[in-house]
Amino acid sequence: MGLSKRGFLRAAWSLAWPYWMGDEKWSARALLAAVVALNLTAVWLNVRLNTWNNDFYNALQEYDWPNFWWQFAIFGMIAVALIVVAVYQLYLRQILQIRWRRWMTERFLKSWLADQAYYRMQLDQSATDNPDQRIADDLDRFTSISLTLSIGLLNSVVTLFSFLFILWILSGVLSIPLGGDSHFDIPGYMVIAALIYAAGGTWLTQRIGHPLVDLLFNQQRYEADFRFSLVRLREHAESVAFYGGESREYDVFHNRFTHCVLNWWSVIRRRKKLTWLTSGYQQLAIVFPFIVAAPRYFAKEIQLGGLMQISSAFGQVQDSLSFIVSSYTEIAEYQSVVERLRGFRARVAEITADRQGPQPIAIERSGAGVEVSALDLDLPDGRALRQGIALAAAPGSPVLVTGPSGSGKSTLLRAIAGLWPFGRGRIRVGGGHALFLPQRPYLPLGTLADALKYPGNVRPDREAMANALRTVGLGHFVEHLDEDSNWGQRLSGGEQQRLGFARVMLLRPSIVFLDEATSALDEAGETALYRLLREAEWQPTIISVGHHGALTRFHNSVVDLGRGKMSEAAAQ
Repeated sequence: MGLSKRGFLRAAWSLAWPYWMGDEKWSARALLAAVVALNLTAVWLNVRLNTWNNDFYNALQEYDWPNFWWQFAIFGMIAVALIVVAVYQLYLRQILQIRWRRWMTERFLKSWLADQAYYRMQLDQSATDNPDQRIADDLDRFTSISLTLSIGLLNSVVTLFSFLFILWILSGVLSIPLGGDSHFDIPGYMVIAALIYAAGGTWLTQRIGHPLVDLLFNQQRYEADFRFSLVRLREHAESVAFYGGESREYDVFHNRFTHCVLNWWSVIRRRKKLTWLTSGYQQLAIVFPFIVAAPRYFAKEIQLGGLMQISSAFGQVQDSLSFIVSSYTEIAEYQSVVERLRGFRARVAEITADRQGPQPIAIERSGAGVEVSALDLDLPDGRALRQGIALAAAPGSPVLVTGPSGSGKSTLLRAIAGLWPFGRGRIRVGGGHALFLPQRPYLPLGTLADALKYPGNVRPDREAMANALRTVGLGHFVEHLDEDSNWGQRLSGGEQQRLGFARVMLLRPSIVFLDEATSALDEAGETALYRLLREAEWQPTIISVGHHGALTRFHNSVVDLGRGKMSEAAAQ
């Protein structure tokens, strides 16, 4: 981590500008223009309020009773206008924020899902941790802080130039006697004092607060890791309950939460040091203008109203110049958010470029069936997993891939599907749709019909879905097709595997990959489902992965990765 100031600004701009140049640019610019206009109106009202200070306190000093009440009426009108501007400025800014966040979220989600980037990131989590947190939380913070800081900076600049001239005129000239008739005159000395005061505070804030950037970056990562472990328990609640693994899960939670707490202690210690400075800076700023303006007041060069107007103008100028001091915590958080989003986008772009370039495992789409020749598979760290793999599967000639655990059976299926980038060789895959049936099929949230027709590339009618369920022995679930439930927990392991076969019967893929897809079924159920596939009228190409020899009878040939050769099998 650690972008330079220029690199950070360039990264923030590259994340922000596509929205303002994209398909929503006119509505976005209109909303931004309205927010800016309201912001400028608020600055003008504050200038008018500054003038009111002079008139009001002079009325007090001169005991002018009628003018005293008239100034209250003027104040009421200014206050009402400021309230209206503040309400609508916040309202329109929040509308702009949610529209911007929605736009960015849609595009980050699409890029994450494109080219199977979500899967490649999972293979190497060291490069980009918790992409879900970056999309859900970091994009929200990016849009929110971008608007807060940019509008705040604009307000500070406009306020500075609006009150700088006022303060220069009100300051007059400070004469410092040098002895005799000599003296040294300082025109606009209040402006110079404000510049020196703000510059000193900004420099100290930067020195003390800079470590917050890395600390907040790590805090977001640790919080995301902890949240992920909690979600993982919910997804695997039944398995943990069967194992009685509550104490082990608690150890994981405790370990990850400890990282959150320890890093947070570092954050609060650093914020404590920063708050010592910023609070002291803000408190001193209340009396500082009176101290600096006192010589002219006691010399009777200005009245009480002028003193109060100088104090108000000095406060506005000092606040404008102290934008970094007052916003440093948000700036530090913003830097960490930008770095996380920049890293996410860079990793997605890297994956996209890799997918579009020459692949070490060349996959050709032609003909029918699947053919693998001279395929070497590696682990993500570069170590060899399996070398010289060869197999050939055709419609009506199923192939079984077997071998000991860790021999690369499932990895071979991933390589054929184009998911495994580590290795070299050539694979030819026939045209048409391929369907992968893992040991535990993925069941999305929603109705049983949604789970059955997943991923939704086709839209079968209800009767077709009912027939598919009856064919695999799940006819008693037909009446529950429209029921929204957590089907991943409601169905047993065997029922989930039957549902996977129902998908095959419904979607009729050209190629079917089965990775221990019948492990939870009894022998009769396994035999019935494999017979369904072998006798299917559209004759899919079947490649299975399994351990036990009973699967051999359903296949024409066997590839034993333990012995590295392909042999014939007597299929039944």
